[in-house]
Amino acid sequence: MNIINELTAKEEEVMQYFWENGPMFVKQLVEKYPDPKPHFNTLSTYVRSLEEKGYLSHNVFGTTYRYFAIIKEEDYSKSNLKSVVRKYFDNSYLNVVSSLIKDENISVEEVRRLLDEVEKSHGAPKNNSKK
Repeated sequence: MNIINELTAKEEEVMQYFWENGPMFVKQLVEKYPDPKPHFNTLSTYVRSLEEKGYLSHNVFGTTYRYFAIIKEEDYSKSNLKSVVRKYFDNSYLNVVSSLIKDENISVEEVRRLLDEVEKSHGAPKNNSKK
């Protein structure tokens, strides 16, 4: 899935509530927030923006709308990762891993475990060049 419209931090925060709680009216969304709660109109604006961007849709209940996510969190995460790799790592996952290793955010042992997992999931033969 190619998600075209990127989200602001606040829009992503609102989406997180929908992904965690399912369909909601804006009033219910307000109730989910910790104190001090955002104003109803503020959240309503974010919700309408998310609907315009294609992240939410709604069902009509009388004179009000119940909104629901139409993009899965997993799809959003994958698209976001691809966007970061494209923008900042020359569209190369190898560059991502190299950067993580250089910055010591991932150890060589963790890379080996990752390679083992990839080989298992793709059925690639293990390289047993060690003697």
